[in-house]
Amino acid sequence: MINKDFFAALADLEREKGISEEVFVEALETALASAYKKQFVGDAGNVEVKLNPEKGTIRFFLTRTVVDSEEIADGEIALEDAQEIKKSAKVGDVLSEEFTPKDFTRIAAQTAKQVILQKIHETERDNTLSEFSDKEGELMSGLVRKVDARNVYVEIGKGQIEGLMLPQDQVPGERYLAGDRIKVYVKRVKSGGRNAQVLVSRAAPGLVKRLFEEEVPEIKAGTVVVKGISREPGHRTKMAIASEDPRVDAVGACVGNKGARVNAVVAELGGEKIDIILWSENPLEFIAKALSPATVVSVTQMGEKSAIAVVPDDKLSLAIGRDGQNARLAARLTGWKIDVKSESAAAKLNLEAAEQTPREE
Repeated sequence: MINKDFFAALADLEREKGISEEVFVEALETALASAYKKQFVGDAGNVEVKLNPEKGTIRFFLTRTVVDSEEIADGEIALEDAQEIKKSAKVGDVLSEEFTPKDFTRIAAQTAKQVILQKIHETERDNTLSEFSDKEGELMSGLVRKVDARNVYVEIGKGQIEGLMLPQDQVPGERYLAGDRIKVYVKRVKSGGRNAQVLVSRAAPGLVKRLFEEEVPEIKAGTVVVKGISREPGHRTKMAIASEDPRVDAVGACVGNKGARVNAVVAELGGEKIDIILWSENPLEFIAKALSPATVVSVTQMGEKSAIAVVPDDKLSLAIGRDGQNARLAARLTGWKIDVKSESAAAKLNLEAAEQTPREE
């Protein structure tokens, strides 16, 4: 049924999975007793199972309470019958009698297998939660384990936990192949139900922030602060920064000597363009900077968090960007609705507005 080889296998699992043999033994004793009761419903009494890993043995005991009654309930034994087993038995004693179950080998093997798999699963889940509960929002290196029609599975962490990268967390244009080493952003750790799942991302704005933290000591130290990031993965990112020390050039710190720092991040992101923007308390000034690399002539507030930005005629397409991307990212970064106009268009609007204004007689 269960022999020394079985217990040797448990010892191997303890080394490989970090699950103590005692945990397996305790779970198996409970599960085998329960399986026996289900299989042999007619056997009255409480069944206990004792496993001895050192001797490689398994023993079954039927535990019943001695009663002096003609009606014997489940878990009880008549005094007369009890005294045949143990002469000194008296009413109220709990009699434990060892027995050998018949036709139970197959069920015992199935039960043992189920319990072991369940304990491995539970332990892996608990280990995942323990290792990654404080890793949300962090950057981790991983190995692409496999790729299916939708998802990418990345091996991360010391325990070689599998991180799941859903389609919305993948970067358009990036190819992921089994065996690739990539950096991922730990987006969320899900612990619902029986499974623990680590969701990772290459598309999250937080990935860019963490990559800059790796390259720029001033960000890591808190001297340079990332105020906000807007990103369209695979295409362009705008990152607003500010210096907490007037002696430190925030933009220069992020760009690095000859662009070394920003280029390292761009390389990790597969050539994604990055605009590093100096944050300003003045929202109109911030909008002008956020429309970089375009030059902005003026920014006028038109309503609550709404503004018109005027740019030179030959910079209009640059300010708006391909498919409106530059203006869209600037709007997300600043939190303002931005209407980009060329100087000639703005002048025409001003002229029309002046013509429509009634003259005083």
